[in-house]
Amino acid sequence: HTSEMRRLSKKKNVAFTLLFLIGGFYFINHSDFLIAVSTHAHTHRMRLHCNLILCVNDFKEAQISGFISFPFTVLYHRYFCLVSGFLSVGISSVKRQKGSYLIPTLQSLFSQSSPEERSSMVVVLLLADFDVSWRVSTVKEIRAAFTSELEQGQLLVLHVHQEWYPPLKGLKRNYNDAPDRVSFRSKQNLDYAFLMHYSAALGRYYLQLEDDVSSAKSFLSTIRRRVDEQERKTGTTWAMLEFSTLGFIGKLYKSAHLSLLARFLFLFYQEMPCDWLMSHFKTLLTQKEQILFKPSLFQHMGTFSSFQGTFNKLKDKNFEAGFFNNPPAEVFTDISTYQKHFPKLAWESGEGFFWGRSPEEGNHLTVVFAEPAVVTRILIETGSGGKDLLQSAQVEVGREVVSTERQEKTCKEFLSVGTLKNGGFEMQEVDKELSSASSCLRILVTALQKDWIIVNKIRISIKSSSGVNPSS
Repeated sequence: HTSEMRRLSKKKNVAFTLLFLIGGFYFINHSDFLIAVSTHAHTHRMRLHCNLILCVNDFKEAQISGFISFPFTVLYHRYFCLVSGFLSVGISSVKRQKGSYLIPTLQSLFSQSSPEERSSMVVVLLLADFDVSWRVSTVKEIRAAFTSELEQGQLLVLHVHQEWYPPLKGLKRNYNDAPDRVSFRSKQNLDYAFLMHYSAALGRYYLQLEDDVSSAKSFLSTIRRRVDEQERKTGTTWAMLEFSTLGFIGKLYKSAHLSLLARFLFLFYQEMPCDWLMSHFKTLLTQKEQILFKPSLFQHMGTFSSFQGTFNKLKDKNFEAGFFNNPPAEVFTDISTYQKHFPKLAWESGEGFFWGRSPEEGNHLTVVFAEPAVVTRILIETGSGGKDLLQSAQVEVGREVVSTERQEKTCKEFLSVGTLKNGGFEMQEVDKELSSASSCLRILVTALQKDWIIVNKIRISIKSSSGVNPSS
C-alpha cells in the first residue's frame, strides 16, 4: 500500500513539474541581444554595487524553490549573475503603434533617485515584443542613453524567446472580449511572470511599473519608509503595497513571494487581466484590505495605449512629483479642531487636512520633529475653493524642544522666516539663511478671523546626513 502511494505521489510530482516546464524561462537571443553591457566587454569592467548571491554559467539550470528547474540562458559577460539590493523595479515594454515612452520612463526613474538610492536599486527591463528589429533599435537607444547604468548593473535588459510562451491564440473569452484583446492581456500576464521570476533574487522587494510612467522625487526613500512602517505593525500581514491608484503601476511585492506569483500569473494567464489576478493573489496570501499610500509616487504619462495605439488619458489625481520629505514628527495646536480633521493630517501625505474653528491671535500649529533636521524648503497651503484660508500668520522655525504646561511639545526659541500670503507660503533654499538644524516648524496666527481654516499641506524638504535630500 505504501509503495503504491509513493508511485502515485511520484507521478503527481512529475506531472506538476512538466506543467510548469512548458513555461521554461529562456532569456536572451544571442543574435540580437544584450544584458547590461556589450558582449565584447571584459568581465573586470563589471562594477556591481550589490552583494553577489548567485552566479551560474550559461546554459546551466538554476534551481527554483527546490522542486522546479527552469533553464536560463543569460548573456552577461558569459555569466548569469544575480545581485542583491533593497529594490528591483520591473518594467515590461512592447512596440507601440504610436509613440514610445520607454526612454523618458527610465530617465525619470534614475533622475529622481539619489546616488545612494541608485546603489540599492536595480531596474529590470523586459523587451517583450517578438519583433527583432524593434528590439535591436531599442537596445541601441538604451545603450546610448544609459551607458553608466548598464555598466554599473543598475539596469538589466532581458528578452524571452517566443517559443517559451504557451499558446496565445484561440484562448478563452471569459468576458466576451475580442480575441486580439484576450491575446494581448494574456501575453501581458506571461510577460510579467517571466519578469518577476527573473527578478526574484535581485532585491528584498519588487516594484512593478509600466513603460509609460514618471516618478516622484526620491520614490525609493518613500517606499523604504512605508515598508518599515508596515513591517512594524503587529498582527497584520501584507502581500501588496500600492503607490499608485492606476492599474499595475506602483505595486510593491515581497521578493520572497515572486516565484509563487510568477507561477500564479503563468497558470491563470488566460483567465483575466493581471490587475484582477493580483487581487486574487493578495487575498490568497491573507491580505484582507487594500493598502494604498498617498500621494501617489508614479504618474501615467502615456497618451496612446500599447494595445492598438488607442487614446488613453488615464491620470492619477493623487500624484505629487514631490520635492518634499516630511520627517517623522508630532503636530500640536491650540486651535479648536472640527470633528476628526486633526492637525497631523496636514503633515501626513494623503487626502486628509486640518480643519479648525475661528483662530485667534497667538494661536499656533506646531510641528515638532522626532530628530533635528536642516530644513531646505517649506510649503504651506490653506483653504479650499477660495474659502477657509488662514489670512494672517507667520511661519517660524525653532530649536531646542521643551515640554509645555499642557504636556505637549514646542521649541524654546523661534525665528520667523516669512508670512502667509493669500493663504499660502513657499520658501526654497531655507538652509542658506538657517544652516543649523531645526527641531520645530510653527504657524503662528497674527490676527483674529471669524472664518474657519483648512490647512491642506505642510511640506518640507530636509538634508540627509550625506547632504542629499531624500524623499517621502
